[in-house]
Amino acid sequence: MDINLALLLVLTPFLGFLINVFFGKSLGKTVSGAIGTVAVAISFIVTLILFNQITSTGKAIEVTLFDWIQISNLKINLGFLLDQLSVLWLLFVTGIGSLIHLYSISYMHDDENMHKFFAYLNLFVFFMITLVIGSNLLVLFIGWEGVGLCSYLLIGFWHKNQDYNDAAKKAFIMNRIGDLGLLIGMFIIGSMFSTLDYATLKTAIAGAANLDISLLSLAALCLFIGACGKSAQIPLYTWLPDAMAGPTPVSALIHAATMVTAGIFMVTRLNFVFDLAVDVQTVIAVIGAITSLVAATIGLVQNDIKKVLAYSTVSQLGLMFLALGFGAYEVAVFHVITHAFFKACLFLGSGSVIHGLHGEQDMRNMGGLRKAMPITFWTMLISSLAISGVPFFSGFFSKDEILLTAFHHSIPLYVVGSVASIMTAFYMFRLMFLTFFKEFRGTEEQKHHLHESGSLITIPLIILAILATFGGLISLPGNSWLNQYLAPLFTKAAGEEHHLGATEYTLMGVAVLGGLLGILIAYIKYFKQDNVPEADENITGLTKVLYNKYYVDEIYDAIFVGPVNALSRFFRDYIETGLSAVVFGLGKAANELAFQGKKLQTGSIGLYLFVFVLGLCAIVSYIFLAQ
Repeated sequence: MDINLALLLVLTPFLGFLINVFFGKSLGKTVSGAIGTVAVAISFIVTLILFNQITSTGKAIEVTLFDWIQISNLKINLGFLLDQLSVLWLLFVTGIGSLIHLYSISYMHDDENMHKFFAYLNLFVFFMITLVIGSNLLVLFIGWEGVGLCSYLLIGFWHKNQDYNDAAKKAFIMNRIGDLGLLIGMFIIGSMFSTLDYATLKTAIAGAANLDISLLSLAALCLFIGACGKSAQIPLYTWLPDAMAGPTPVSALIHAATMVTAGIFMVTRLNFVFDLAVDVQTVIAVIGAITSLVAATIGLVQNDIKKVLAYSTVSQLGLMFLALGFGAYEVAVFHVITHAFFKACLFLGSGSVIHGLHGEQDMRNMGGLRKAMPITFWTMLISSLAISGVPFFSGFFSKDEILLTAFHHSIPLYVVGSVASIMTAFYMFRLMFLTFFKEFRGTEEQKHHLHESGSLITIPLIILAILATFGGLISLPGNSWLNQYLAPLFTKAAGEEHHLGATEYTLMGVAVLGGLLGILIAYIKYFKQDNVPEADENITGLTKVLYNKYYVDEIYDAIFVGPVNALSRFFRDYIETGLSAVVFGLGKAANELAFQGKKLQTGSIGLYLFVFVLGLCAIVSYIFLAQ
């Protein structure tokens, strides 16, 4: 029974991928969209069944399909581990994934390659499920690489635009850099413990007498580098904002529920490794805090509605890593869940706006959409309140837990996280005021065609807005269902439940006031003063630095991309040319020898006999002289 459910969970999206790849075009857009959506919905239903089973029994489900690799004393199985963490992750991967598929039926209906789009989405979900339920690091790595491949295919889906192709290549290459770190970490752990299986590894580390902490810390650092690539942390974060080149449903899928959460999942899954690498945990916390602040400052001045949300995602991921660095794994998971709700809603809401404005993404050309698109407005408003940490929306609870954890571990990092949170409230309501309030600033033709999106777009928005409102109830201070649910996963009480006292109430009040301050500043500047950001060519000073993202891409181009391209041109123009000359020279020499040799072929039988006799005489003479 368990093995059948596990296979149904994994293979249904893969089957949807195969059907759409081979038959999608002939089936038609509506049918291909329905097949893709139903495939993921079936996985979601299976996840609900598994969640109910694990919640009632409290026992993990282990499924071993077959022995995969055995080299010396290293044995690796192809198997699945369905426990509290993996099933919880699957709930929002498949649940939100189903909503995004449903949304895409309407959003992508005019695209001629809609069947291909759904095939890629299904393949993406298949690899994400594989990543989450793998029983060892090698199965995780298959899913890890798979979602990287699918992100390349989806970001560059509209491949006729070269900028989109460049964004897809950038995402693929930067993820490969992080993946090298993940591989090295896997090699170190495999060599230390002769296993990559999670359960065996946990037992081996717990029972090790003379554990080499330095080597284990190096493995943890390499694994974190892998997480930096997938979850867009400094210095491997620049691919994520460029991933906005893909269709909006792709942005929602990558940013909210799947790919970017893979790094947090991996660190949480290997908590027993990171708990022993205290120095690495400090690095994780510092990198997370810096990433959160840097991305938030960039988000303050972006004018592309999707770019604002992209840098918001990077910033929120930084807060999650801040919690991971303090060993508060369940707090990070809590924010992953709430973030999945409100960020998916925000991205899909922005897609609804873009859809209604026929492709317009610049907020300077929006405004006044509140009356024309009321459902989009209210759902995005709820999600903006949630991400801003306004009581009593979901983000209020999870963000408050992160800041409270940071306060008890490091005051400077708490301050950094708090400042980033204030900025979050500001740029989110800057987005809301510029998009939905005052007068419409677009063209008359756009204004004439303004309308609310269809039900296939608005229904997912409403569901996600409800989840963004009430999702925080799964982990209330002093009464956390989530903490109790995840308790069997951790070797120690990584993040004890925060009971409300004077300190907690004070910090909560500071966080709320900070969020309200950010909203107030945005209200004064973009509603009361009706300020509209200047045109790109008129931006100066610090705003220009932030608008150009601290010129990090330009620095990377100068340090890495430029020299690599120069080296490539050198090899192309000189080394390749030289090698080609040698190869073609040998060919020309052989050709010349053949050309000269064929002159001997005159067709004269007398000449042939004369040469034969001369040769025979030479052989006889040689034999005679040798004797």
